[in-house]
Amino acid sequence: MSNDESWDGTVVKKSRAMLDGSSLYRRVKIRTESGQTQKVRVDRALWKELEVGDRIAKEAGADPHRA
Repeated sequence: MSNDESWDGTVVKKSRAMLDGSSLYRRVKIRTESGQTQKVRVDRALWKELEVGDRIAKEAGADPHRA
């Protein structure tokens, strides 16, 4: 998903990994209202705050946030 998009959905999975061996990436898998699932990269503070089942939203040009 690009930074210009807006969306909202429900967290279905949380994950984190060191894909390049030096940086820890935090992602959540969300299910949008249209039924699609997407992986979204989020910052550490939001990742720690979210749990499976929580609502998450993003407006165009902004970072994802808890809804």
